[in-house]
Amino acid sequence: MALFVGLGNPGSKYENTRHNIGFKVIDKLVGDLGARDVSKASFQGELFKYSNHYFLKPTTFMNLSGKSVLAVKQFYKIDIEDIIVIHDDIDLPFGALRFKNGGGHGGHNGLKSIDSLIGKEYLRVRVGVDKPVHKSQVADYVLADFSNEEEKYLDKLISHTAEACMKLTTETLTDVKSKFSLKSLEGLLG
Repeated sequence: MALFVGLGNPGSKYENTRHNIGFKVIDKLVGDLGARDVSKASFQGELFKYSNHYFLKPTTFMNLSGKSVLAVKQFYKIDIEDIIVIHDDIDLPFGALRFKNGGGHGGHNGLKSIDSLIGKEYLRVRVGVDKPVHKSQVADYVLADFSNEEEKYLDKLISHTAEACMKLTTETLTDVKSKFSLKSLEGLLG
Protein backbone atom coordinates (compact mmCIF):
# COMPACT_ATOMS: atom_id res chain seq x y z
CA MET A 1 0.00 0.00 0.00
CA ALA A 2 1.21 3.50 -0.81
CA LEU A 3 -0.25 6.95 -0.32
CA PHE A 4 0.82 9.39 -3.02
CA VAL A 5 0.34 13.01 -2.04
CA GLY A 6 0.59 15.73 -4.66
CA LEU A 7 1.02 19.20 -3.21
CA GLY A 8 -0.74 22.23 -4.62
CA ASN A 9 -3.46 24.79 -4.03
CA PRO A 10 -7.12 24.23 -4.92
CA GLY A 11 -8.99 26.36 -7.44
CA SER A 12 -8.61 27.36 -11.08
CA LYS A 13 -6.55 30.44 -10.11
CA TYR A 14 -3.66 28.16 -9.10
CA GLU A 15 -4.18 25.32 -11.58
CA ASN A 16 -1.16 25.98 -13.81
CA THR A 17 1.21 27.44 -11.23
CA ARG A 18 4.61 26.00 -10.42
CA HIS A 19 3.41 25.27 -6.89
CA ASN A 20 0.79 22.88 -8.32
CA ILE A 21 3.12 20.44 -10.07
CA GLY A 22 2.25 17.82 -7.42
CA PHE A 23 -1.46 18.11 -8.25
CA LYS A 24 -0.64 17.69 -11.95
CA VAL A 25 1.29 14.45 -11.30
CA ILE A 26 -1.60 13.07 -9.21
CA ASP A 27 -4.08 14.01 -11.98
CA LYS A 28 -1.91 12.12 -14.48
CA LEU A 29 -1.70 9.02 -12.27
CA VAL A 30 -5.43 9.03 -11.47
CA GLY A 31 -6.30 9.49 -15.15
CA ASP A 32 -3.90 6.84 -16.45
CA LEU A 33 -4.89 4.27 -13.81
CA GLY A 34 -8.61 5.01 -13.82
CA ALA A 35 -8.49 5.42 -10.03
CA ARG A 36 -11.84 5.90 -8.34
CA ASP A 37 -12.82 8.79 -6.09
CA VAL A 38 -13.03 7.79 -2.41
CA SER A 39 -13.03 11.32 -0.98
CA LYS A 40 -14.70 12.15 2.33
CA ALA A 41 -15.15 15.62 3.82
CA SER A 42 -12.98 14.64 6.80
CA PHE A 43 -9.99 14.04 4.49
CA GLN A 44 -9.88 17.74 3.51
CA GLY A 45 -8.74 16.69 0.08
CA GLU A 46 -9.57 14.76 -3.07
CA LEU A 47 -8.66 11.10 -2.54
CA PHE A 48 -8.58 8.42 -5.21
CA LYS A 49 -7.91 4.69 -4.97
CA TYR A 50 -6.46 2.24 -7.46
CA SER A 51 -5.61 -1.32 -6.38
CA ASN A 52 -4.18 -0.84 -2.88
CA HIS A 53 -2.75 2.62 -3.59
CA TYR A 54 -4.20 6.01 -2.65
CA PHE A 55 -3.72 9.34 -4.44
CA LEU A 56 -4.34 12.54 -2.51
CA LYS A 57 -4.66 16.20 -3.47
CA PRO A 58 -5.10 18.18 -0.24
CA THR A 59 -7.67 20.98 -0.66
CA THR A 60 -6.52 22.83 2.49
CA PHE A 61 -4.19 25.18 0.61
CA MET A 62 -0.47 24.50 0.69
CA ASN A 63 0.32 25.77 4.19
CA LEU A 64 -2.10 23.30 5.80
CA SER A 65 -1.41 20.24 3.60
CA GLY A 66 -0.40 18.19 6.64
CA LYS A 67 -3.96 18.20 8.00
CA SER A 68 -5.21 16.33 4.95
CA VAL A 69 -2.25 13.91 4.92
CA LEU A 70 -2.71 13.16 8.63
CA ALA A 71 -6.45 12.51 8.22
CA VAL A 72 -5.93 9.99 5.39
CA LYS A 73 -2.89 8.39 7.10
CA GLN A 74 -4.88 7.80 10.30
CA PHE A 75 -8.08 6.64 8.57
CA TYR A 76 -6.32 4.00 6.46
CA LYS A 77 -3.54 3.28 9.00
CA ILE A 78 -0.79 4.05 6.49
CA ASP A 79 2.80 3.87 7.73
CA ILE A 80 4.92 6.98 7.21
CA GLU A 81 7.40 5.02 5.05
CA ASP A 82 4.53 4.25 2.63
CA ILE A 83 3.81 7.95 2.04
CA ILE A 84 5.23 9.56 -1.11
CA VAL A 85 4.94 13.34 -1.40
CA ILE A 86 5.33 14.97 -4.82
CA HIS A 87 6.20 18.66 -4.67
CA ASP A 88 7.77 21.60 -6.48
CA ASP A 89 11.38 22.38 -5.56
CA ILE A 90 12.91 25.80 -6.28
CA ASP A 91 16.40 24.52 -5.44
CA LEU A 92 16.38 22.37 -8.58
CA PRO A 93 16.38 23.65 -12.17
CA PHE A 94 13.20 23.26 -14.20
CA GLY A 95 12.99 19.70 -15.47
CA ALA A 96 15.14 18.17 -12.72
CA LEU A 97 13.74 15.27 -10.71
CA ARG A 98 15.11 13.95 -7.42
CA PHE A 99 14.01 11.40 -4.84
CA LYS A 100 14.78 11.62 -1.15
CA ASN A 101 13.74 9.84 2.02
CA GLY A 102 13.19 12.23 4.92
CA GLY A 103 15.12 15.45 5.36
CA GLY A 104 14.30 19.11 5.79
CA HIS A 105 11.52 21.17 4.25
CA GLY A 106 13.80 23.71 2.55
CA GLY A 107 11.32 26.47 3.35
CA HIS A 108 8.47 24.70 1.49
CA ASN A 109 5.31 25.44 3.46
CA GLY A 110 3.52 22.27 2.34
CA LEU A 111 6.38 20.08 3.57
CA LYS A 112 6.64 22.15 6.77
CA SER A 113 2.98 21.42 7.51
CA ILE A 114 3.35 17.68 6.81
CA ASP A 115 6.58 17.43 8.86
CA SER A 116 4.91 19.09 11.86
CA LEU A 117 1.95 16.66 11.85
CA ILE A 118 3.31 13.27 10.78
CA GLY A 119 7.11 13.56 10.99
CA LYS A 120 9.77 13.72 8.29
CA GLU A 121 10.46 10.10 7.35
CA TYR A 122 8.32 9.98 4.21
CA LEU A 123 9.57 9.81 0.64
CA ARG A 124 9.85 13.03 -1.34
CA VAL A 125 9.64 13.31 -5.10
CA ARG A 126 11.23 16.70 -5.80
CA VAL A 127 10.25 18.27 -9.12
CA GLY A 128 12.49 21.16 -10.14
CA VAL A 129 10.76 24.42 -11.01
CA ASP A 130 13.86 26.66 -10.86
CA LYS A 131 14.01 29.80 -8.73
CA PRO A 132 13.58 33.54 -9.19
CA VAL A 133 16.57 35.88 -9.30
CA HIS A 134 15.80 37.41 -5.89
CA LYS A 135 14.80 35.46 -2.79
CA SER A 136 12.12 38.07 -2.03
CA GLN A 137 10.28 36.95 -5.20
CA VAL A 138 9.86 33.27 -4.21
CA ALA A 139 6.19 33.47 -3.19
CA ASP A 140 5.17 35.27 -6.39
CA TYR A 141 7.35 32.95 -8.47
CA VAL A 142 5.87 29.65 -7.25
CA LEU A 143 2.36 31.08 -7.52
CA ALA A 144 2.95 32.16 -11.12
CA ASP A 145 2.07 30.01 -14.13
CA PHE A 146 4.79 28.08 -15.93
CA SER A 147 6.41 30.09 -18.73
CA ASN A 148 5.47 29.38 -22.35
CA GLU A 149 8.88 27.73 -22.82
CA GLU A 150 8.37 25.49 -19.74
CA GLU A 151 4.84 24.61 -20.87
CA LYS A 152 6.30 22.91 -23.97
CA TYR A 153 8.02 20.31 -21.77
CA LEU A 154 5.58 20.08 -18.88
CA ASP A 155 3.58 17.08 -20.12
CA LYS A 156 6.78 15.11 -20.66
CA LEU A 157 8.06 16.00 -17.18
CA ILE A 158 4.72 15.08 -15.57
CA SER A 159 4.58 11.73 -17.42
CA HIS A 160 8.16 10.89 -16.44
CA THR A 161 7.46 11.78 -12.80
CA ALA A 162 4.22 9.76 -12.73
CA GLU A 163 6.01 6.71 -14.14
CA ALA A 164 8.76 7.07 -11.53
CA CYS A 165 6.18 7.33 -8.75
CA MET A 166 4.57 4.01 -9.70
CA LYS A 167 8.00 2.33 -9.87
CA LEU A 168 8.56 3.38 -6.24
CA THR A 169 5.94 0.77 -5.27
CA THR A 170 7.75 -2.13 -6.98
CA GLU A 171 11.45 -1.18 -7.06
CA THR A 172 14.01 0.01 -4.54
CA LEU A 173 14.58 3.72 -4.05
CA THR A 174 18.15 3.23 -5.32
CA ASP A 175 16.90 1.66 -8.56
CA VAL A 176 14.30 4.38 -9.11
CA LYS A 177 16.91 7.07 -8.44
CA SER A 178 19.30 5.58 -11.00
CA LYS A 179 16.61 5.18 -13.68
CA PHE A 180 14.50 8.30 -13.20
CA SER A 181 16.56 11.08 -11.59
CA LEU A 182 17.06 14.07 -13.87
CA LYS A 183 19.67 16.80 -13.44
CA SER A 184 17.84 19.16 -15.78
CA LEU A 185 15.49 19.35 -18.74
CA GLU A 186 18.21 17.93 -21.01
CA GLY A 187 17.92 14.57 -19.22
CA LEU A 188 14.27 14.44 -20.15
CA LEU A 189 14.93 15.19 -23.80
CA GLY A 190 17.96 12.91 -24.21
